[in-house]
Formats: sequence, C-alpha cells, structure tokens
Amino acid sequence: MRAPLSWLREYVTVSANADEIAERLAISALEVDRVIDAGVADVDGNVRRFLVGRVLAVELHPNADRLRVCHVDVGEGDSRQIVCGAWNFEAGATVAVALPGAYLPILDVPLDERELRGVASRGMILAEDEVGLGPDHAGIMVLPDGLEPGAPLVDVLPIREQVLDVTPTMNRVDLLSMVGLAREVAALLGGEFHPPSVDDPPILDAEPADVVVEDPEGCPRYIGRVFRDVAIGASPQWLRSRLHLAGMRAISNVVDVTNYVMHVYGSPLHAFDRARLTDGRIVVRRAHPGEELRTLDGTLRRLEPSDLMITDGHRSVALAAIMGGEESEVTDQTTDVLLEAANFEPIGILRTSERLALRTEGSNRWEKGVDPHLAEPAAILASRLIVDLANARMSGHVDVHSGLPRPPVVRLRPERANAVIGLELTAEEQRSILERFAFGVSDEWDVSVPTWRARDVTREVDVIEEIARAVLDRVPHTMPLRRHARGRLTKEQRLRRVVEDVLVGAGLSEAYTWSLVAEDPDPRAIRLPDPMTSDQAVLRTTLVPGLVEAARTGVEVGAEDVALFEIARVYLPSGEQLPDERWHVGAILGGGYRGAKGVLETLYGALRLELRVVRAQHAFLHPGKAAKTEAGWLGELHPSLLEGSWGALELDLATLFAAVPERILYEDVITFPAVLQDIAVVVDEDVEVGALVDGAREAVGDALRTARVFDVYRGDQIGREQKSVAIHLAFQSPERTLTEDEASALRGRIVDLLRERFGAELRA
Repeated sequence: MRAPLSWLREYVTVSANADEIAERLAISALEVDRVIDAGVADVDGNVRRFLVGRVLAVELHPNADRLRVCHVDVGEGDSRQIVCGAWNFEAGATVAVALPGAYLPILDVPLDERELRGVASRGMILAEDEVGLGPDHAGIMVLPDGLEPGAPLVDVLPIREQVLDVTPTMNRVDLLSMVGLAREVAALLGGEFHPPSVDDPPILDAEPADVVVEDPEGCPRYIGRVFRDVAIGASPQWLRSRLHLAGMRAISNVVDVTNYVMHVYGSPLHAFDRARLTDGRIVVRRAHPGEELRTLDGTLRRLEPSDLMITDGHRSVALAAIMGGEESEVTDQTTDVLLEAANFEPIGILRTSERLALRTEGSNRWEKGVDPHLAEPAAILASRLIVDLANARMSGHVDVHSGLPRPPVVRLRPERANAVIGLELTAEEQRSILERFAFGVSDEWDVSVPTWRARDVTREVDVIEEIARAVLDRVPHTMPLRRHARGRLTKEQRLRRVVEDVLVGAGLSEAYTWSLVAEDPDPRAIRLPDPMTSDQAVLRTTLVPGLVEAARTGVEVGAEDVALFEIARVYLPSGEQLPDERWHVGAILGGGYRGAKGVLETLYGALRLELRVVRAQHAFLHPGKAAKTEAGWLGELHPSLLEGSWGALELDLATLFAAVPERILYEDVITFPAVLQDIAVVVDEDVEVGALVDGAREAVGDALRTARVFDVYRGDQIGREQKSVAIHLAFQSPERTLTEDEASALRGRIVDLLRERFGAELRA
C-alpha cells in the first residue's frame, strides 16, 4: 500500500518527518519498503516556480491551428503570455502554471522562455502528467474557482510529495488504510489522531433499498444505498492526484470515490448501475452449479457453488468482495447508483480468489478480515462524496445484519507483561500505551480490544505484544544473559552450519534463490495447479539453475570473482500428493572443473570424509568435464548456460551427512619414515583414475599410506585413446622402517594387479 504523506497528515498531527515515521513504523508495526519522492524536485527553490494562475483571455495562435495564446494572471501584476495546446478550458479558468526556470519531471532541462511558431511563451500551463499527479495529458488541470492567482501550487495540489510504500503483515489489515496508519503513527510517535468527520447526507424522496442476504455467514453485513440523478464525470484534480499517488487509476467520480474511501478506511466498496439490476434489487447468495460471470476485466469466469455472489435475484452481477461484473458496471450513461458497503467472511473470499487467480485491492483486504463496524463510516463518507462530486441525491438506505460483534475483552496482568517484555514498565505506562492504541482498560485490567483488532488480539500475550511493540526502541541492543540451555542443535543442523562456514571460508557468498521457477530440468517436477505467475509455476528439483541466474546478474552489473552457494530445500517428485523435500547444497564459482573440485575437496576434508569421484554426464555440465560422488555431482558448467569457465556442484546433504562419523578416532603418529616411489602406467582412455588408486590400495593394504595421482598425460608418445597416469606412492609401516627391496616388492604387487585388472602397462 502507498500512503501519501500529505494525505496521512490530514488524520494525524505529528512533528516527525517521513523518514522518522518510516523508521518508527518499521520497528513496531509493519514493513516499510521505501519512501518515494514524487512530483517535482524541491531543489534550488524549484517549488516556488509553480503557481496558481487565472486565464484572463484566450486567442487562436496566428500560425498554428492546434495552439492557443493565453494571457494568465499569476499574481505578478501584469499577465503572462503562454502558448498552450490544450482546449479543455476558456477564459476565467483557474489553472496550474510553471514559470521559466522550473524543473519538471518530464524535462531534462529547466523550462525556458521560447517562441512557439513565432509567438513568445513565458511559462507553461500544466497537465497532471507534467507534475507527476497522474497519467493524463489530454488536457490541462482545471482547478476549483476561488483560488488566488499567484498562490503557491504546492498549497493546492501535492506537486511535491513523499509517499510511504508499506507492507503490513497478514494480521494487520487495519494498516491497509490511511485511518489505520494515522492511528498507528499517533500512538507510536505521540501525535494527535483526527479521524474523518463528515455529515451523512439526508435521504430525499425516500424509496426502499431492496437487499436480501441469503448467506449471512458469508456476508455478515450489507449496507445498500440508492442515489438518483447521478452525473458521472471526471473527478476533481485533488481526488485524481491522491489516487495516483496511492497507486490507483482514476476512472470516474463515482468509481473513484469507492477507491478513495477504501484507501481511507480499508473497507472496500462497490458501485452498481442500479438501472441494470433487475428491479434494482440485490441478493447475496452462493453460485449455482455451472453459473458463469463476465467480470470487469472482460474474462468469463466459471463459478463453483462455494463462490459467494452478488446477484440481482436473477443473475450474478459481481464476485462478492473480489470484482464486479460487466453487466452492472457504472458507465458514463449511469444516472442511478446502488452503493455497496458490506462485510464478507475472509476464508471463502481467499479460496475463490486463489482458485480464479484473481487478486484485487479489495480481495487483498477482505481475505485478511475487515472489521464489519467499518462499513457504516465508509458508507457515510462515500455518500457525502457522491452527493458533492456527482450532484446526486440519496434516496434509499438499508443495513442488513443480524448483530455486530462486540469488542472482545482480555484480562491483563501488568506484572506478567513486564516479565514477558523484559523491561520494567509502570502500570500507568502500560495503560497509557494501550489507550493510545484505542484499547479500553478497566480498573480491574480487563482490556477491551477494538473491533478492528478483534481477529488477532485474543489472549493476554497478544495484549502484551501491543505494549511491547510501543517500547521496542528501548530494548537494549545486547542479548540477555543466558543462564540455562534448553535444547540443542540436531546433527543435521550442526553439519549444515559446518558446510556454511567451510564454503564461506573458501571465498563463496551465500545466496537465496526462488523455490518456485518457470521450468525445471526434471520433466516430473511438480507443477502448481494454479500458479500466481508463469515465472513461479514449478517446484524446483535442483539449486544450480537459480545460482546460474544469480551469477549472471552479478556478472552483468560488473561484479568480479562471483562465487555463490546456497543451502536450501528442493522438491523431488514422490509419486504422492506432496513432494519429497530434501536439503541440498549448490555452488557456482569461477575456475571450471578444478574450481568446483577444489571447493569439494575442502568441504570433504572438513567433514573428515574421503572424496571419491567417478566420470559422469550431466545436463548442466560440459561433456568430459563432469563427475559424480555418492552425494551429488560436480564439474564445469556448460558454456551455453553461462559464458566463461565456471565450476558448479550440487550435493544431497542427507546422503553426505550419513557418511560423517559420529566420532573422529585418531591413530598414533607413525614415527618410522615412509618410502616414496612413483609409477606411471598406460591404460585405456575409459579407465577411471580413481579405480587405479583403489586397485593400488587393494594390492598392498595398509602398507600403502597414501596414493595420489599427480599427472595424466595424453600425447604422441602414448597410443590413440590411451593415457598415462602417474601415481605417487608412500609405503610406511608402524613397526619399522621399510627397506627399498620391501617397498619395491609392494610396488611390484601394485603393478601386477593393475596389469591384470586394467591392462595397464608400466611406463616408468
């Protein structure tokens, strides 16, 4: 939700600036994504160059059919001559003017005086898009009459605005409203809260508003109001500007009022063209089997009996709480309006919204649980605006409900609050905090929860949380002394931390990538039946593609030595409804195969495991530069995936950890020196180097302390499709120093086994 600061300040008086408000809200209430600077730049006195003007005279341009020459009073005594291409105003209109030297959001250089087709223009009459107040460029902004020429435009329109971009948690639907945010700011920053106060317009020429609710569980409250003689048109500029800054599109005065009031109170409204409702009535019911509705976005929706519908008794006219239907929408020809200010049960709305993949500003609020008490003030404010802005008269009203919920009451123990929070707060301070948040507190500490918090404040600890979040800035930055250990990490958790530490020590940075992806290399990967977007439609079975994308992003922005790893879950097909969730570690870094193998050797060494790899093929890896272990695979990334020489690996952590010993047993250091010898054998190309080392160990047993391949040669001195493998051997006995003859005998046994098993020929 976006909250323009000037709009917010209508409901709260507080001395804090935008950054201070954002910081306090982020600590205690919700996530503040950013503070947006909107409109014209406030540099070098720029805002003072935007003024209110009154058009004194309008003439046709002598050299251009589409331009007009205007004489505009901007409070300077003499009028300014301004050439303008808009035709939606005449002499006497009040307009917005930018003087030469002004910086406009749409221009790269300051506005200057210039001749347009031979006529001097000393300023600009402004359209809303030229000052960031909307997308319209078809005509200039016509301001209300009575404004003084020369008055600063910033006092009339929010041409310089700061907007809070906030994301409340699921339980704080009250903060998806300007009133809710203002109440929160007042409570947290010691401000004064000013809720909207408007007079409900009178009912003229009373007539019944026919509303029937057949499903009171799905619709606990429905306020319907009838308006006659409605003049549909464009909204005034102040309303269009506020909606634009709040991230909503202006449509028409009546529709804009419903969106505006939703933003004020967080209780969505809907307006129907009453003439297009059969007998002008509303019936709230569940959908009939096989029923369909074409919604305002032009999509024909097939309904299910669980969907709550707004109907006219014969056909559905809206998906309750989600979106209206095309057949009942308000158009330019509408003269009679039925305003809906209702309340809906959240879970059913959420299920319908998810099934249809249809999320709207309204459904986003309803599915979190809107206070049914808000329907009445929302209806009153909307009625006042429709009467004032559309010259309508209200002729009917009905409020259908079977009783509204009473505020819940929770008993609080002030001493318990201090014990939970860890701070010493007096009972008076606790009472003051709760009252600032609109909780009622009796002398016996029975706390009355405001209705807009009734869903999430139901226990004593919830009330304590309200007190705690008001004093979070006073909590010490040091952790409290830990006197007792309760619980410990599992083996898997300890080993995951070891893996993290080793990879960070190896120079890799931890990354987090999406669990939901557009496609997956495994054709059996689980695809969501109803994904929110095509980019997040499949549960991943591997980590490396996400790491490849992260590495590509780093390279494209100029990062050097990109090396990333991720420890996260993958979701393997299980043949059941739910996947087999496995913890994997994946990594990508420069250096090709050698880089990946070096990291893996470091990791295996830290876990006290022997790394044994065999040749393999893998879709992600370069042919001939791929290997596998019992726990996963490693190799050089295929160049088609990412340009350059990159190493990649991925291991299943459960398989890796299964081989980690519970205890490390150390052997005595052998004090007798080792006898070192090297051999080089020629074998066929398809013989794996690791198999030669295994054969050497098998031939002589424990007498061979180490066997390490230090060279693999292919060339003219070796036959075609053959290679020479050089192995460093260290023979050692714990009982005595071996003689050269004994070492040579052991060496001979190794050569004999390699010759017999692999056809190896001794080269040196």
